Order: sequence, then C-alpha cells, then structure tokens
Amino acid sequence: MASNGGFQNSGYNNDRPPSSTGSGDADVATDPASSSFFMNDYKKHDDLKQMLDTNKDNLKLEAMKRIIGMVAKGKDASDLFPAVVKNVVSKNLEVKKLVYVYLTRYAEEQQDLALLSISTFQRALKDPNQLIRASALRVLSSIRVPVIVPIMMLSIKESCNDMSPYVRKTAAHAIPKLFSLDPELKDQLIEVIEKLLADKTTLVAGSAIQAFEEVCPERIDLIHKNYRKLCNLLVDVEEWGQVVIINMLTRYARTQFVNPNRDDMIEEESEKAFYGSDEDEEKEDKEEEEDDKPKKKPYVMDPDHRLLLRNCKPLLNSRNAAVVMAVAQLYYHCAPRAEVGMVAKSLIRLLRSHKEVQYIVLSNIATMSVKRKGMFEPFLKSFYVHSTDPTHVKLLKLEILTNLGTETSISTIIREFQTYITSTDKEFAAATIQAIGRCASTIPEITDTCLNGLVRLMSNRDETVVAESVVVIKKLLQMQKREHKVVPQEHKDIIVHMAKMAQDITVPMARASILWMIGEYSDRVPKIAPDVLRQCAKNFINEEDIVKLQILNLAAKLCITNSKQTKLLCQYVFNLAKYDQNYDIRDRARFLRQLIIPGEKAGAFAKYAKKMFLATKPAPVLESKFKDRDQFQLATLSHVLNTKATGYREIPDFPEVAPDPTVRNVEVPTAWVADTNLLAQKKKKKGGKVKPAKKKSFYSDEESEEDEDEEEEEDSSDETDSSEEDSSEEEEESEEEEDEEDEKPKKKSKKVEDEEDEESSEEVDSSEEEESSEEEDEEEESSDEEPQPKAKSTKAKTGATSNAAMLLDLDLTMSLGDTLVNQDAEEAEVGSTVANPAAVGKSDFLMPVLAQDMSSLSLGGDTGGSTTVTAPSFIPTKTYELLNRITGGGLSITYRFTRTVSIFSEKMASVELTLTNSSDKPVLNVKIGDKKLQSGMEIFDFPEIGNLGVGATVTATMGINFADTTQPATFDVCTQEKKFSVTVKAPVGEQIQPVNMAENEFDKQQGKLSGMNENSGTVDMATENTDIKTISRRVYEVANVVQVPSMQDNTYKFAGKTLSAGALVLISVKLDGRKAALKVNCEKMVIGSMLLKDLKDSMTKKD
Repeated sequence: MASNGGFQNSGYNNDRPPSSTGSGDADVATDPASSSFFMNDYKKHDDLKQMLDTNKDNLKLEAMKRIIGMVAKGKDASDLFPAVVKNVVSKNLEVKKLVYVYLTRYAEEQQDLALLSISTFQRALKDPNQLIRASALRVLSSIRVPVIVPIMMLSIKESCNDMSPYVRKTAAHAIPKLFSLDPELKDQLIEVIEKLLADKTTLVAGSAIQAFEEVCPERIDLIHKNYRKLCNLLVDVEEWGQVVIINMLTRYARTQFVNPNRDDMIEEESEKAFYGSDEDEEKEDKEEEEDDKPKKKPYVMDPDHRLLLRNCKPLLNSRNAAVVMAVAQLYYHCAPRAEVGMVAKSLIRLLRSHKEVQYIVLSNIATMSVKRKGMFEPFLKSFYVHSTDPTHVKLLKLEILTNLGTETSISTIIREFQTYITSTDKEFAAATIQAIGRCASTIPEITDTCLNGLVRLMSNRDETVVAESVVVIKKLLQMQKREHKVVPQEHKDIIVHMAKMAQDITVPMARASILWMIGEYSDRVPKIAPDVLRQCAKNFINEEDIVKLQILNLAAKLCITNSKQTKLLCQYVFNLAKYDQNYDIRDRARFLRQLIIPGEKAGAFAKYAKKMFLATKPAPVLESKFKDRDQFQLATLSHVLNTKATGYREIPDFPEVAPDPTVRNVEVPTAWVADTNLLAQKKKKKGGKVKPAKKKSFYSDEESEEDEDEEEEEDSSDETDSSEEDSSEEEEESEEEEDEEDEKPKKKSKKVEDEEDEESSEEVDSSEEEESSEEEDEEEESSDEEPQPKAKSTKAKTGATSNAAMLLDLDLTMSLGDTLVNQDAEEAEVGSTVANPAAVGKSDFLMPVLAQDMSSLSLGGDTGGSTTVTAPSFIPTKTYELLNRITGGGLSITYRFTRTVSIFSEKMASVELTLTNSSDKPVLNVKIGDKKLQSGMEIFDFPEIGNLGVGATVTATMGINFADTTQPATFDVCTQEKKFSVTVKAPVGEQIQPVNMAENEFDKQQGKLSGMNENSGTVDMATENTDIKTISRRVYEVANVVQVPSMQDNTYKFAGKTLSAGALVLISVKLDGRKAALKVNCEKMVIGSMLLKDLKDSMTKKD
C-alpha cells in the first residue's frame, strides 16, 4: 500500500474492504477516477454497492462520502440510487445525513424508487434530530410527482409549526416547489406563508420572504403587520436573505410612501405661481394676494420610511457585494436625493473585487451617474482605466468618466482620454474618440478644442482612429451648424482637409461620412466637390453599399446646386447604380433620377427637389446609452441586459397620496387586553388588593411590576421580553375569560395561581430558543379575534388528513429486503438479491396501492365537482403474453392491467409485467430499449432489473399512455446480450377509469352524447344471467367502470372516463325479459363502437 501513496491512502485505509486477491492495490483500480474505468471487464461502482450492502456503518459511511464526492465533482451516480435508498433507514446519523443529501439530488430523476421510501420520509419528519427532519422534508419536496402533493402539503404545514427554526426555514424553501407543481394550492400556501412571515427568527425571515415573492408577490397586505419587524431583523438575517428582503421592501416602499424628492418640484412650481400672481394682480389687496398664493406643505418623511433607510444603512459595510448593491438600489429608488450620495463610497469599494462583480457595479454606477453626477465626482480617479482591465470594464469606466465630465473636471478627463487613444485595443480607442465627441457636445467651452484635436487625429497611422475621428467630426459640425445656422469659416478648412483624405480612408463608415459632409456643405467647397464625385464614380462598383448610397446622394445634391459641371457625371452614376446587385441601391437610383433629372412626364415632386435634399438636417444627439436604463430596477438582470427579462417585476411609481400608515401598527394581543380588564374587575371587587401583574410574573412581584410598566410605555412594540415569555399564560387566561362569559365568573384561589406560576416557570426554564419562537407564533395567533376559530378548524382538517396519510406507511424494510420469488436456498445464501427495489415482488404491489391511497386524499375534505374518480370495482386477473420463453431464449414475460391509478401519470394505464427466467443462466440488465410509438403515446419504463436469477420470477410495473387509441405500444425489451421487440395492446375497456356520478348527471351527459356519439345494440341472454350481479360482473370484465345508482327498474347504468383525454364513457343496460338493450355513449366514436362489440360478446358468452 505504501507504493500507492497520495490521496488514496490518506483517507479511510483501515475501513476499506480487502480485495479478492488479498492486496490493497485493487482499491485504486476500482476507483471511478482511475484509468481502469475504461476497461471492458470493469463493473461500474460495484465496490460501492458492496460497501453499502454490508452491515458495518464505517464502510457505509465511507461509501457515502465517496458517492457525495462524485456528485460534487459532477459525475453521474444515479445508478447507485437503489443501493443508497436502502440505507435511508440506517440508524447511524452520519450515514443518514449523507443519504438524504444524495436523495435530494436524485429524487426527481428516480421518482418511482423514491416513492417506495415515502413512508420512511414521513416517519423521519418526527425524528428528534432537526437536521433529519429538515432533510426528510427537503427530499420529499424534491419528488416532483403530482400524486404526493397532498402529502407534501401536510408535511409543510406540520413543519411550519416545528420547534426548530431550521426546519421552518426548510418548509419555506419547499413552498415554491409545491406551488410550481400544483398552482391551485396557492390559497392554502398563502396561509402557510402568512404564518412564516410572522416568525420572529432571523433564520426563517429571508426564506419566508423568498416564498412570498415567488408565490404571491401581489399580496402586499401580508407585509403590513410584519414590516417593522423585518426592518429591525434585517441586520441579523443571513446575507442572501438580506438581499431578498431589501428587494421586497424596495417595492413595498414605492407603493406605501410618497416620493421624498417631490418637495423640490412643488417648491419650483410654487415660486413661479407666486411671482406670476404679483405681476397679474397688482391692483388687489395684500390680504387677497396672500389668500390666492399657494401654500407649501413641507415634506415630512414617514417614520416607517425612515426606519427602513436607517436600518439598511449599516449593510453598506457588508462583505457581500449583492447586499451592498441591494442597499444602493434601495437608496437610489426610495431615499431623498441628499442622502443617496452615501452609497457611493461603498460602491467604489466593490470595484476592488472580481471582474464579474466590477462589471455589474460599474453598470449600475453608469446609470446613477447620468442623473446624479455629484455622487461620484469626488471618486473620479477610481474610474481611471488600467491596462489590465478587460475591454468590457474599460468601456464602462469610459462611459462613467464621460457622464461625470463638468466644466471643472473636463480638462483632467480630456488629458486622460488622450492617453486612451493610443491604446492597442482598437475598440477601446474608438470608444474614447466617441467619448471626446460627447464631452464636446455637452460642454460648449471645449467644443473647438476637441474639434482641433480630432482633426489632428486624422493624420494618425491607425486607420480605426482616423475613421472614428471623421465620424465624430461630422456629428460635431452638424451640431455647430444648428447653433450658428451656417458653418463657421474656421470649419471650412476642416471640410477641405477631409475631402482631400477621402481617397486615402478605406473604412466604409468614415468614407460615407466624408461624402455626406461634402454634399451637405457643397456650397462652401464648390471647386472640390465635383472632383470628389468624379473620383468616386470611377471606383463606384468596388465601394461598399453604405458608400454607394452616399455617392448617389452626393451626385443628386451637386446636380441641384451645380448642374452644368455635374449633370453628365450624375447620369453616369445613376446608370451604374441602376444595375447594381443591391436592390436598395437600384431603388435609390430610380427614385433620384425621377427627382433630379425628370423626363417628359415629370412628377409633381421634381420642382421641390432642392427643398427636399438641401433642407436643414436635425443635429445628432450624443447621449449616454445608460440614459433610460433607470426604467429598470437597479441590480437586476433586466437592468444589465437593458431589456425585460423573464420574471422581472416593474418597480411601481410612488403614490400621489400616502396610503393609511396605521395598517403597519401591530395591535396589542387581544388576550392580554381582555385579561387586563378581567383582572381590573377582580381588583374592584377585592378592594384594589389584587395586582394583575402577579399572575403573569415568572419571578418576583417587583420584576413583574417593572415589566408591566414597560409594556404600558411601549404599546406599539410587539417584541418586549415579557410578551414573549408570557404567551402560554395569556392563552390560559383568554380561555378562562371565554368560560366566564358563558357561565358565571369563577374565582381562583391564590394557591392554585402559585402552582400555575411554578409550572409555567419550569416550562420556560426547560424550553430554549426553539420553544420560545413557537410560543411567539401562538401569541400572534391569539392576537386576532376572528382567525382563532379558523386556526382550530385548520388543525382539525390537518389531523383528519394526517390520519388518511397514515395509509401510505409502507414497510420499506420488507420491500427492500425481500429476495426473489422461487429462488433456491443456495442462491439466497450467496446473497443474490434484486439490485433494483422496484423489481422485488412485494414492492410492485405496493406501488399501485400507494397511488390509489394518495388519489383518495383530500386536504379540504370536500372533493367537489359532479364527477370524481373512484377505485375500480373489479380487478381482472387475465394475463397476456408479451414474450414467449422460446423466442426470448428462456425469458418469458406476461402482462396484465391492474386498473389502478398509475403513479407515473394520471393519463397512463398501469401495466404489471411478470418476468420469468426459465433458462440455465441468470439474465442480466433487463430494461426497456427503443420505442416505436404513435403520436401522443407515452411509456414510462419499469426500473432496470440488474440480475434475474435462474428460475426466478419478478414483477415490475410500467405506465403506458395509449392516447385513447386502439394502436398498440411497440418497444424493445433489452438484456445484456439480446434485444426483443414486443407489443402491448390494450382493450378499450382498460383505457377507462371509473368515476362516481349521480343519476341526474348521468342522464344529462347521456343526452349531450347522442347522435353519432351513441352506439346501441340488443343481445339475447340466458335466464340465469339476467340478475344484477351477473350483468355487473360481465360489464366490469370488459370495462373499468363503476355502477351509477338508478331509480329505474331493470335499467343498469355504468360510468367512466378515458384515461388520456378524460372523455366520459356512459354504459346503460336495459332488460326486457331475456333481451338486453345495450347503449354506449362516448365522444370517442371508435372507443364507443369497439366497447359495444366487447360488451355484446361478454353478455352472450356462457360461464
């Protein structure tokens, strides 16, 4: 073993099982990470399976550690699911924890096997260890099967009342999973969320808000009474919980508080109105003038608004970048303008973090800097570009520097830009030139300086710099013309210089810009412009499309202003463009020819050509691309992408008038108030000698009096120590009050009171943090007068449902430990067991029963609706041959329809397969291979059977959705050596499930399904077969329906619906002597006609 060294020997050497050769070297070879993984004779994970099957906890623990390590590295360990799930009943705590971690990862993929252990998960919810309870709930919520939705709902409700905050936190995480599985449970989940929101434990707060955001973010009323508590708990909540809570409180603040910056706008409007009234009403008296002028109402921030900002401010020092960004966006969207600046220093600190964090932070700073330059102006040097910055970070810093440019700081910024232009990064250099153009357009004092600098850049060796300079110069000249109406004289030299460079520049966008300027200002360069057009015409066919379009525009403008010199040249260019490959250029040439060189049939627009082409063009607007980004909430994906992402909720506008702030007031619990009044009455009766605080004290009389005084001073606070400690006593007192209202008031002796005080103090001493949180929940429930009976009824319903759920307790130990049927004793000693639990005999019968029991569960106790699915009235035993033992080389397979609700899908028929090995050697790896199905059909495979011993018989269950057709399902059954093509054909009666229905509803639906949807016939029956028992049995043998109670004599009615589409199937049998009139109503005409044929055959056959 010393030769191996390294990691393999550093771990669990003493616990590893010895190899078959007696050497430890085999351990390295069986490691999935070793090179022998690719050998032909390698059995995948065989050593781990053996270790998991042993009785030694240390070997199981080592195997689970290796498996979890594989999962953490991204390796597939799903084939170990059967071996791992058996250990869910392990008594070793460490093994059980790792098993639950594994099951959480693979429960959704291996749903059928996970369902076998569902009773174990339910029992684990009562485990004394909080980690086991939480892990069981986590695994249970990971099994995404609609059938167990009622069980998940019950488990979540029970876990919400758990003493451990960690379990309650896990219950909050399970709520969104259940909601995505069944959105119809939204109302019930909201009740659970409401209870979790009232939890005062910091561990639960973030998870409860996350569940609220995913299930019912529009129910802002649930936050009102918990708002102040959330603000006070915010600092102590975990980091990711802080992010969720702050984002939710941002939306809450935007809906419940007025705009804190609105006062500035009111002041401006008020001043204008004031001065306007002085000018217009000089003749009026001063008193009337004072009455007419608007009176300013100074803005007073809501105390709750201030509470939020004050409690979020310390989080700017958080080590988590997401928390800092969340606080920054809260201040940006909800704080007064004067206070937003305090977030700048914290955001600058984040720029020292990873490149990914830098990009997000800079994106948000760029948006903030558009409207609030003063925030980041003191930190200008923090945005200087470093040579090691990636391009996307450089561009964002450049954007921010441009936004921060003012008259005082622009000189420093321009000097910095001059350095950036020499960068080897072409994209960054081009963006720098654009930034210079933006600075020139926003600060008029430096426009001429920037223009001169850009002209000098036109002699740069880098063609990209020259091209970008030309484009920016063109935009600046347009803006200059707009201001001065004409091009200033000093700018004419720039146009001449650019015209001379037209043939040297090859970048299409730059050439197009030069040609546009020459055409636009052709009157300023009348001698140069025609020559430029001549040179461009010579090389017209080799130019890019964007340049060709500008050559056409130049020819048209010169033909209008200087037709003598350029008319023939213009015609030549139009002729070239007439046959160009690009249709835009051809269309432009035809359009311009009719306007510039009109023929005999000149259009009406020809005389307006000069006004059309030489009109004053609007100057381009150079602005930041982050200008309108603040329409999206900062620190969101939509803000970064500048588009609305899936799941994004728009940040609401501030209300004009603040909603009622009293909704956030937490009322004093009604039990406390009622008890105080009651004790006051007792005090009057006893002459004032009775002190109410004495009964509520856990300690001395003096301490209780102090507690009472504190509570009188802090009526609005719901977090005082006395209220937390006395919740159980308050409930007892409220119950006493109810009894006294119904009967005569009863007096309690002081001895009894002292005994109760002792008991309550013992309870408080024995209970720790977990029990106190549970008492706080009970106190909040008792605070409302109306919800009290509702809570009791909910508990009653929960109890009833939990009794029904106990039907689901399966004996996992038996199902996983059973050996194969008909297996020899010698093979049993060797330990040949089924590798897959689903292949065990008894477990196959458990699966349909599981589905049947779960389908009958109802949380509300009321099924509702006119038709409900019910259990089958008859279970057929008829089997069909799927694979002959001769064809299968000793492997024979038969199948039958169990008529139970499939656990895979409610649209699937449950098919039970019986596999028998009649050969002289084991059959390995029996599974379903390729499928050849008709459109709409589906097959849910049975779990792979790893080893089918000699003479062994195994049953397995699969689900098939026949899509309400008579077409067979064809697929391959594969073993390790062979592949067999088989076909399963379902009689139409097996594609039906029974439904309960009242007779009047039956008659109503039968009337609707008349005409082509009705099939009828008459059969002659033997006299002994005309009784109700025989008729029902014959119908049940053909179709999976249930009898409808009928008041009509000699008329028997049966109802069902198809599995896939849910179409009703109605059967009626009317006896008239020995003749029976059969009628089948179904909107599926093929099913109706075939079902009638099968019924006729069944009715006429002899026993």
